[in-house]
Amino acid sequence: MTTVFKNPFFFIPCVIFWINQYLEKSLGFFIPFVHAYLDDLMAMPVVLGITLQIFRWIHPMKNDIIFTKFQVVVGLLYFSFLFEFALPKWSENYTSDILDVVCYGIGALIFFSFINVSHEKL
Repeated sequence: MTTVFKNPFFFIPCVIFWINQYLEKSLGFFIPFVHAYLDDLMAMPVVLGITLQIFRWIHPMKNDIIFTKFQVVVGLLYFSFLFEFALPKWSENYTSDILDVVCYGIGALIFFSFINVSHEKL
């Protein structure tokens, strides 16, 4: 059984995300542009990848299930709405930035092109 977790386009963004968080939160090391956008770029491959793997564990189609373009776009719109519109209105801890949405979009394309593949394509 193949797994999303073994896909380098999934686990490399996970490792990059973890390293970035460690540098920021534990060591207080910030590179301004990286601090602002790297996590947003990694978000969609990581979140959609985990979601796809869970679906593959529980869905009868197992490794053959892939998300449609529509489902990936819904995920992208959800993240964009939540993190760039709703949360900034409710909390001063969040700021709205259109480049974050661009990063989510690039991440969604990476997910759709390289992670969201059926077992037959591997």
